[in-house]
Amino acid sequence: MKTKKAVVFSVKTLVNMLILLIFFVPFYWMVLTAIKSLGETMLFPPSFFVKSPKWENFINAYQAIPFLKFLKNSMIVTAGTMACQFVTIIPAAYAFARYEFPGKKLFFGITLATMMIPGQLVFLPIFLLFSKWGMINSYWSLILPSATSAFGIFMLRQTFKQVPEELIEAAKLDRTSEWKIIFKIMLPIARPTVVTLGLLTFIGTWNDYFWPLVMTTNDTVRTLPVGIASLRMVESGISYHTVMAGNVILIIPILIVYFLAQGQIIKAFTYMGEK
Repeated sequence: MKTKKAVVFSVKTLVNMLILLIFFVPFYWMVLTAIKSLGETMLFPPSFFVKSPKWENFINAYQAIPFLKFLKNSMIVTAGTMACQFVTIIPAAYAFARYEFPGKKLFFGITLATMMIPGQLVFLPIFLLFSKWGMINSYWSLILPSATSAFGIFMLRQTFKQVPEELIEAAKLDRTSEWKIIFKIMLPIARPTVVTLGLLTFIGTWNDYFWPLVMTTNDTVRTLPVGIASLRMVESGISYHTVMAGNVILIIPILIVYFLAQGQIIKAFTYMGEK
């Protein structure tokens, strides 16, 4: 019995180490390349260590593009997308969780079905529609395609359904309005889920390359991912260390937000798992 437990423990440890390497090695390679010299990035076989870090690569990446302009655009688009998602997700999730109405299952099924449709499949009609409305090269063209989230509605609905019905009935007996029930009862209980959804939306929008590329024709409202990608053209496509330095700068806000929110994320999935 002890031998069996030891084997199971060893296998779990090896699997966990393998998963850790799968996620850690690309990140390590990106940071490593970001502080290498151009010559070191061309070595074969590649080196997994740096003799003399080139911290000026980050300065070069910052100066090669209008960095602050792209940063401002990323912040506006990300904040706008998060705001729109919460405005649409919260009422929809509450309605699907607490109300009975004709076609509820059908509408919820259609909502879930939209998760199977990739953005690359619908971008052309959306582009033509925004072009007709004169919205190309505007913040709205980058925010509205992601103004709601079927996954967010599903996840928040599941959390809302776990709130005891007695609590809602007691609030209604006190003549509490539906909006107060949502903001004073439901959302505080669902805070870990809301924070998790906010983080996922932040990461997805902040890293989005596709929509800012297809919905813009100039740098007016383009975001950091598109700006970082343009470093390849600025540097003739050979200065990989500069491109990687730009990518390291790009992910720093994501890491900061993740470490601030990780406690709520763990609570969200633990709470859903217990139910």
